[in-house]
Amino acid sequence: MTLTGAEMPVPSVPNLSALSLHKVTKAYGATVALNEAEFSVAAGEVHALLGENGAGKSTIVKLLSGLILPDQGRITLFGREVTLSRPTEAQRHGVQTAFQELTLVRDLSVVENMLLPCAPVGLLGQLRRREGEARVAAHFTALGLDDIDLYAEIGALELALRQKIEIARALFRRPRILLLDEPTASLSGRDIDWLGAQIDRLRLEGVTIVFISHRLREVRRFCDRLTVLRNGSSIGTAAVNEVQDDEVIRMIIGRTLAHTFPPRPVAAPSSTSVLEADGLATAGKLRGAGFTLHAGEILGIAGLQGMGQQELFLACFGMAPLLAGTLAVDGRQVVLSSPRDAIRDGIGISLVPEERKTEGLFLKMPGHFNVSLPIIDRFTRLGVIDTAAEIHAVSDILERVEVHQRALYTSATAFSGGNQQKLVMAKWLLAGSRILLLFDPTRGVDVGTKHQIYVLMRNFVDKGGAILFYSTEIPELVNMCDRVLVIYEGKFTTEFVGENVEEEAIMRAALGESADASNRAS
Repeated sequence: MTLTGAEMPVPSVPNLSALSLHKVTKAYGATVALNEAEFSVAAGEVHALLGENGAGKSTIVKLLSGLILPDQGRITLFGREVTLSRPTEAQRHGVQTAFQELTLVRDLSVVENMLLPCAPVGLLGQLRRREGEARVAAHFTALGLDDIDLYAEIGALELALRQKIEIARALFRRPRILLLDEPTASLSGRDIDWLGAQIDRLRLEGVTIVFISHRLREVRRFCDRLTVLRNGSSIGTAAVNEVQDDEVIRMIIGRTLAHTFPPRPVAAPSSTSVLEADGLATAGKLRGAGFTLHAGEILGIAGLQGMGQQELFLACFGMAPLLAGTLAVDGRQVVLSSPRDAIRDGIGISLVPEERKTEGLFLKMPGHFNVSLPIIDRFTRLGVIDTAAEIHAVSDILERVEVHQRALYTSATAFSGGNQQKLVMAKWLLAGSRILLLFDPTRGVDVGTKHQIYVLMRNFVDKGGAILFYSTEIPELVNMCDRVLVIYEGKFTTEFVGENVEEEAIMRAALGESADASNRAS
């Protein structure tokens, strides 16, 4: 059964409604983030909230978390109209949020973050630290997170672990309504299975869950119903099993995508090597990894969290010192002691990092500053920046990546996650990079922007560029890559080429299962 957005009825909400928005409007100056948005979530339901970046999902999360107030409209929780004027008010009503943009304090330990701001105290107000630590340890054991060091500093942990801790902290406060904001964006494989087990348990306990995601696979796996937002308005609600993926995508973006992934080129990639790695090892988990990347090729990297893929990308960008191994560009051995070495003329290696907000952009600075910064010397004469030339060049590249020209003078923080990611890519396209290192570039990005990124990637390699591409979404690797290498415990164990690039085979190899000898990586 498929329904168009305008025709899609709101299914009857069984029993008690745990959460309802009634014609809620929220504007920031001339920008209308929500325009009479409304939907209801039944008690004990897992309800997906879908939409492009900028559709209003994050605004709804902020409203329900008590971070902002609506300009118009009403919010009801369990049949009672409420005013959520601050986070403590939302929490008093049983609303807890696990944010995509993590709220953990990087300089504090895991246990300190878990206990903020509600650590147990004695009669005189002193902290009962041991009791708090014991409660957190028991909670982590119940969630199957025994392997996490409670005393490790948050900033030293990988993103996927931090995301699981963010979710664990929301669960620690025993929510009646749980908001999961892109919880799988940084998770893959077993971590998604872990999240599924938590959702199943919470469902049995009667907890209501709002699941915000761009990944339709997880929506179908976890959710009962879905609501689509577009341009701040509610497009429709339906049972997950009553609407097809193509129809959901059309509702989200307001048009059809004939093909999610661009067609593969007829010709094979060049045999010309542009980047070679031999026996790379770092202080992290990378030990003895090697590969060859050719001009015109997208080489995929697959692996479970923490297998050394991050160290590999950082090493190729001069951000992780090599303990062993060599790198060669165009057949000539190079030493990359910093990103400056990687991006210089004659090398041309650029990195789109895992976390765009903290590693890829200066959020408070305008788009032209972010995009031109790596090559600002090209617009400088006698110490003075030729602003007109800089703006002209950045304007051209913004048009190429389909970001509005207002990004020239608007701070990066004002843009959606998808547009922020395109700003990061624009930076390196302007720099004239020949080799792009893309580390999970579509994380937390909507389906329309994903398609745009795929097209940018294909156009880049069609013009002779080369891409090393890691993704937590295996279908991306299957549909975008000429070859896929699987990394396991710091080494490449398996190579898949052509028709052998299959989702199930890649996942088996990522889990450490033995592969056919013909697919063994050299």
